[in-house]
Amino acid sequence: MALLQSLRMVLAPPHPAGRPFIIGGAVVAVVGGLLLGSWLFWLAAAFTAFCFYFFRDPERVTPDRPVIVAPADGRVVSVEPAVPPAELGLGPAPRWRVAIFLSVNDVHINRSPVEGVVTRIAYRHGKFVSANLDKASDDNERNALAIRMPNGQDVAVVQIAGLVARRILCFVREGDSLRAGERFGLIRFGSRTDLYLPEGVRPLVGARQLMVGGETVIAELAPAAPKPATADVAPGSVL
Repeated sequence: MALLQSLRMVLAPPHPAGRPFIIGGAVVAVVGGLLLGSWLFWLAAAFTAFCFYFFRDPERVTPDRPVIVAPADGRVVSVEPAVPPAELGLGPAPRWRVAIFLSVNDVHINRSPVEGVVTRIAYRHGKFVSANLDKASDDNERNALAIRMPNGQDVAVVQIAGLVARRILCFVREGDSLRAGERFGLIRFGSRTDLYLPEGVRPLVGARQLMVGGETVIAELAPAAPKPATADVAPGSVL
């Protein structure tokens, strides 16, 4: 069963964002192979196979309870208090930040960690230092989202380019509603995703732990308080 699940993840259909690379590689393999020989065919075929693997987009099952889930696959490189990016306007108070490093072998689809409304999207140019370094959060090119949950709390998710990654894709706009685990972006080819938890919420994960985007629980949220029961009273009656 575990082997079957692994094969399903590896052979998952690619995200549409990868189609230009896959089709382009296939065309070069066929045309270039016919014109310039087998060496170009095999080189382009290897590139096509890599893109098919890199852009894979497996389905995920998000827990159906009040939790914050991982926004990306990868390995946690740090869990520490930090101030969210200033461009999001979430204030100067530090909150817990979980930084996830995505290698080229990880699924690179970004998923919403919570249900909520995108209140702010801010893109900032920057450097391309290795995404597993702590300074990548501040120095690298990034795209930051603020998401407001139904209870009024805010979380922030930051897509960060890495040493190889040169393109950040965001599929949503300000004002869009997201379900927990819903796809909202993609980074290619190797990157980092930072998650800033709401104030007062502590993470349940630690450094070096592996994440599965849309499934791994990073923090628990307090369940919504039940509405007080009210008795049905007929108009004009006296209690």
